[in-house]
Amino acid sequence: MVRAPSLCGVILAAGQSSRMGRPKALLPWRQGSFLSSAIQTLSPFSDLVIVVAGRNADEIRPTVDSLGAFLIVNPDPDRGQFSSLQVGLQEVLNRGRDSAILTLVDRPAPELATVSYLRDEFLRRINEGAWAIVPSFQEKHGHPVFLTREMLSAFLDAPINSNAREIRHQHQDRTVYVEVNDPLVAANIDTPGDYEKLLSTTTSLTR
Repeated sequence: MVRAPSLCGVILAAGQSSRMGRPKALLPWRQGSFLSSAIQTLSPFSDLVIVVAGRNADEIRPTVDSLGAFLIVNPDPDRGQFSSLQVGLQEVLNRGRDSAILTLVDRPAPELATVSYLRDEFLRRINEGAWAIVPSFQEKHGHPVFLTREMLSAFLDAPINSNAREIRHQHQDRTVYVEVNDPLVAANIDTPGDYEKLLSTTTSLTR
């Protein structure tokens, strides 16, 4: 039977941005910020987009609200990123969806064509038994990640001290890595130096 999943975007944005020194969610990117670009990139492929915040909820709420996304607060972000992941994925199920497009707010949004290609691969591969589609650029894995209901359950059933990579590795036979020609899927911005390097090598940013 051909599956037709109901996709929900999930953006993890509860970190304190301590190494960056300012909120990573609000760093300028394209015509907006990392957060606004992530919402706008996931929205065409999702029924709705959920943003998981922590203590920064009041700071990022105006961006979330202005773009029609939904803000969810991790009540204890000190438990780490995996706790935010579980909060977000549980909300996917609470809202009646069965699959997710997951990304992190410190990952600059990739091109729309890249997400469209990954979505098509996801729809094709889940009918072959895949639970997750993970993009890679030059063999470096990245985001956004597409997850089925089965993989959502695997994450939600895991102990709070787990991490997403180890859960995926436990289901390696159900995870498909898709090579794309988009370096942004593998970009990870943690420090001012990372951000400056991104700006210096990317022409799509509007300053």
